[in-house]
Amino acid sequence: MLPLKDTIPSRSFPIVNWTLIAANVLAFLWLADAGAGSERLVASFALIPKRFLLDLANPYEYLTLFTSMFMHGGWAHLFSNMLALYIFGDNVEDRMGSGRYLLFYLLSGAAAAFVHIFFNPLSPVPTIGASGAISGVLAAYLIFFPTARVITLIPVFFLPWFVEIPALFYLGMWFFSQLFNGLFSVMAGVQAFGGVAWWAHVGGFAAGLFLAPFFARRRYVRRIYIDEYYPW
Repeated sequence: MLPLKDTIPSRSFPIVNWTLIAANVLAFLWLADAGAGSERLVASFALIPKRFLLDLANPYEYLTLFTSMFMHGGWAHLFSNMLALYIFGDNVEDRMGSGRYLLFYLLSGAAAAFVHIFFNPLSPVPTIGASGAISGVLAAYLIFFPTARVITLIPVFFLPWFVEIPALFYLGMWFFSQLFNGLFSVMAGVQAFGGVAWWAHVGGFAAGLFLAPFFARRRYVRRIYIDEYYPW
């Protein structure tokens, strides 16, 4: 299933969300342009759990909690993350306000990183990607807009089918798939099964569930749109 859009229009221009998307794309292009030097850049700016724990007194290691959020390992990795941020992030920013949304995004990503470190303390593998922070955004969306629907593309025998799926079901299934894979990685004794930091996703989502109510704007009047459930 490929999500395309949600059924909740944003009331304002999501400047922070677009800035985050642009920053991720620019960081990826910068990394891709580095050529042979990209490995050195990844080693410098990615989060490496083992190195982090061995050098806790070094403030630079804490910086990697955030720099790693803006790095991606390939076009598919970047596209999937930015698509999710594009679909769900604008509404969450609308509900929180731009400043709160930026802080919430960064805190969710940092929480995701700490959970990943907890489950992989000896890992020398660089961890990159915005997935942890975006997981927090998904959790906030679930809290703020539980009745929304997600327009998804489902290819059936090579024919495109557009289906509206309740956000509660779509995001709930996504979270349980991350949790299942995370538990499997622990039982299998692998640090990041399939090359994916499942526990970072779980941690970011859990952090989002906890933090979102505190970051919501208190004076917020939700408007009902005619096309809320029929966006076409």
